[in-house]
Amino acid sequence: MRSYISGHQAVTPADYVELALGTPVELWLGVEGESEMERAARLDAARDILAENPGMPDDAIRIAAAAIEDHAAELFNVVPLGRPVSRRRSVRKEAAA
Repeated sequence: MRSYISGHQAVTPADYVELALGTPVELWLGVEGESEMERAARLDAARDILAENPGMPDDAIRIAAAAIEDHAAELFNVVPLGRPVSRRRSVRKEAAA
């Protein structure tokens, strides 16, 4: 089954997040091995986006909460474990000879 959001195909979980936020996930999380200059530029761009869209953090939280609620069964696939059967040893007191 293919999923499309606003005409774009979402294949990975990161695709869903990117399409929901309208920005690449790496903008917010960074990438491994980025230089200080790259990090400063990324954070500057992120600040500009947040300044233009002050409700974005609330929208992202709302989207994440809705996704968790809709897919809780798959996300939290918890199987209750049965209680272990305890085997009690019978204690027999034998008379001393």
